[in-house]
Amino acid sequence: MTAKEYKIVFRCDASIQIGSGHVMRCLTLADELSRQGAECSFICRQHDGNLIEEIQQQGYKVYPLPLEQDLGVETENKDLLAHADWLASTQQRDAELSRSIVEQIKPNWLIVDHYALDESWEKRLQPYCKKLMVIDDLADRKHDCDVLLDQNFGREPQDYAAYVNKDCELLCGSKYALLRPEFAEWRSYSLERRQHNKLASILINLGGVDKDNMTTKILKELQTKSLPDSCSITIVMGSTSPWIEAVKKQAAIMQWRTVVKVGVNNMAELMANSDVAIGAAGSTSWERCCLGLPTIMLVLADNQQIIASALEDAGAARTFDINILESEPLAFDQVIKSVVPKMKDMSKAVSNVTDGLGALRLARFLFQ
Repeated sequence: MTAKEYKIVFRCDASIQIGSGHVMRCLTLADELSRQGAECSFICRQHDGNLIEEIQQQGYKVYPLPLEQDLGVETENKDLLAHADWLASTQQRDAELSRSIVEQIKPNWLIVDHYALDESWEKRLQPYCKKLMVIDDLADRKHDCDVLLDQNFGREPQDYAAYVNKDCELLCGSKYALLRPEFAEWRSYSLERRQHNKLASILINLGGVDKDNMTTKILKELQTKSLPDSCSITIVMGSTSPWIEAVKKQAAIMQWRTVVKVGVNNMAELMANSDVAIGAAGSTSWERCCLGLPTIMLVLADNQQIIASALEDAGAARTFDINILESEPLAFDQVIKSVVPKMKDMSKAVSNVTDGLGALRLARFLFQ
């Protein structure tokens, strides 16, 4: 069978609560699979802050699922899943609706990227696809799948030994990080320009949604710091963030040139031309790693702690706990001052984490 004969369905969601990372990495994989000729489609729930329109604009068919907050029905596993409320339904009901779609398409691969779904959902869908793959980061629940991908730096197959069947193929580690091809294309340029410890440009990107408006808090914190006069600040936000206007208002009163960009399509270029990033320890971590961009990381969700700890241990980033600002007002200034003299060394360390070719590797695997 050639790639052009493959049909692939993704089940993933985005929302104000979930963020955009799951959908964005699935889109990255879908783009690579489509480039090789596969037909990709998506099943997404209509959460507040969903990215259904953005997926459609990229040329993919989307099958929307309705919000069903008050079904009053419990599945056997719902109470056991830490992120069960991300589904806005039950696993049983979600599986029923998804099954009707998947049964019609008969995909070669059904790819599931959702913290609120586990083996209960997967068992119901297995009969209607040739193979099922799970994308996960948590290693906290059981799966019934043919392949499981965890792109976290330092993740090992044994972390999932208790959660998958013995026949499941485990693809673990940041060599599989799902990045758009432009990151690999900008890699050489980005690494070559990092031969100094001069801070001239800061990039702030705290996720596509930034539901708690951490960007404004960081800008206010930077406003009191002694950055170089020639320093510039670039802020990147997702189009579904509820805080865009608040961030623009704060940016307008910064003493350094500060630009707010929304829904950009040149993230690799922006990262490559930045000296330091202030970013969340989520899926964009791998983009920064590919480009050797030293980072001050904020842990904005429990599942990001694994990434943050691994990258800090490798000397690739510095983690900052934003919750200590009130009790330690000088803490952020101190972390910036500690990073600047080490930028060159941090860049070398972070660039070893991933080369940006994970999506290509995974596509080749799926087409075997």
